[in-house]
Amino acid sequence: MSSHASAAAHIQDLGAYVSASPSSFHAVHEAARRLDIAGFTRLEELEPWDSAADQADKHYVIRDGALIAWVTPEGAGPTTGFNILGAHTDSPSFKLKPKATTGKFGWLQAGVEVYGGPLLNSWLDRELQLAGRLVMLDGTQHLTATGPLLRFPQLAIHLDRTVNDGLALDKQQHMNPVFGLGDPAGEDLLALLAGRVRDENVDPAKIGGYDVVIADTQAPAVFGAKNEFFASGRLDNLSATHAGIEALIAHADSPLPAGAPIAVLAAFDHEEIGSASRSGACGPVLEDVLVRISDGLGASASQRRQAFAASFCVSADAGHAVHPNYPERHDPANRPALNGGPLLKINANQRYATDAPGAALWARLCTEAGVPYQEFVSNNVMPCGSTIGPLTATRLGIRTVDVGVPLLSMHSARELCGVEDPYRLARVTEQFFRTAA
Repeated sequence: MSSHASAAAHIQDLGAYVSASPSSFHAVHEAARRLDIAGFTRLEELEPWDSAADQADKHYVIRDGALIAWVTPEGAGPTTGFNILGAHTDSPSFKLKPKATTGKFGWLQAGVEVYGGPLLNSWLDRELQLAGRLVMLDGTQHLTATGPLLRFPQLAIHLDRTVNDGLALDKQQHMNPVFGLGDPAGEDLLALLAGRVRDENVDPAKIGGYDVVIADTQAPAVFGAKNEFFASGRLDNLSATHAGIEALIAHADSPLPAGAPIAVLAAFDHEEIGSASRSGACGPVLEDVLVRISDGLGASASQRRQAFAASFCVSADAGHAVHPNYPERHDPANRPALNGGPLLKINANQRYATDAPGAALWARLCTEAGVPYQEFVSNNVMPCGSTIGPLTATRLGIRTVDVGVPLLSMHSARELCGVEDPYRLARVTEQFFRTAA
C-alpha cells in the first residue's frame, strides 16, 4: 500500500475512533476493544500483576477515563527503560450539572458547566449529544450516549443587528442548550440517559452519580481540492491517542530488536482542565503502572530509578498550524502547515518539555521513519499553552519531548487537520516504541 493510501486508510480509521469516542470514557472503552482484538490482556489494579513480568506480553489497565497499555519485550529486565507515548482522552466541551433538567417559556434545557476552554461560538446551531458514564448506587458503571439531542440556538440577526461586529456569549446565560418542549418539572434527563444505555436495563432512580459531557454528532469528513483536509470533533487530542493505539498494536506484532524498551501508551484524562486528578497526568496513574511493571521484573528501588533514567516520553498533543487569515498571531519564522508533518513543539519557558536532546531524538526518529516534521514556537506576544509533557517530566524525572499534529480551529467543536499528518505521527510513534533512547 502506498504512503498516500495508508494515510487515507488511517484517517478513515481515526474518524471511526472519534465517532466511537464522544467522551473520555468512550475513548478508553474503544481503545480497550481494539487492544482486546489485538491480543492484549486487561489487568485490574485491585489484583496482583504477576503476569506482567511474562516475556513478550501485552497488557493494559484502565483508571476511569485514562488507559495505560504496554508491550514488554523478550529479555526485558529490572533496568529496562520505558518509551512512553503520552496523550489525553478528553476534549473541551460542556459537562452536565446536578439538577440538569431546566427550562423556561415552554423549552426544555440542560444545565451544563463549561469544561476546559471551548470556542463557544463553534458549538452554536449544531446537533449535539450527551455522552459519558452513569454510576449506580451499587458502584456499577454504564456508558451512555444519546445521539442527536441538544442544540445551542443562536439569536437571529434581526434581534441583534450588531452581532457581526462582535459576538459576546455569557457562559451562564447563553450556553444552555435546548433538548425539547414541555414542562421541566415533568421531564428528567437522567431517565433519558438511562434509556440510552446500550444492551442494559438501567433504573434512573438508582443512579448515584454521573460524568456526562456534550459532544458534536456530525460525522468526520475528508474534503478539499485534493481531499487533503480532515474535519472532525475532538482531534485535540484523539488524533494522538489513536496514533498511539495503532502504533502500539503494530509494534506488538513486529519482531523486536534486542535491547528494545518497554513500549507504553499513556492516555490520560482531564488534560483540558489542568490534569490534576487521579486519572490525569498530575496524578499517580502512570507512576503506579510503571512501578508495578518494574516490580514484576524484579527491580529494586535503585534499579527502578535506573530504568526511569533510561526512559523517554513523547508527549503528543495537537498544535497550531499557521492560519492564513491571522498570520500575525504566529512566529514569523516558524509557520507550520497542514500535511507538512507532525510538530516538534518548543517553548523557552518549558510550557513544552522539549530540550536539545529531545529535539535530536525526534529528528532521528523522523528520519528513520521517513517522515518530515515541523518546528512550532509561539509568537512572543502570544501566551503559550501547555501539555502533559512538563507534568510527566516533573513527576517522574523522565526526559520528555513535546510533539503533535498541526490543527486549525483548535478547541472548536469541529477541528481541522491534514490527511497525512495523523498517519505520519503514528509511523514515528511506532519507530519510537522500538528505539532505545
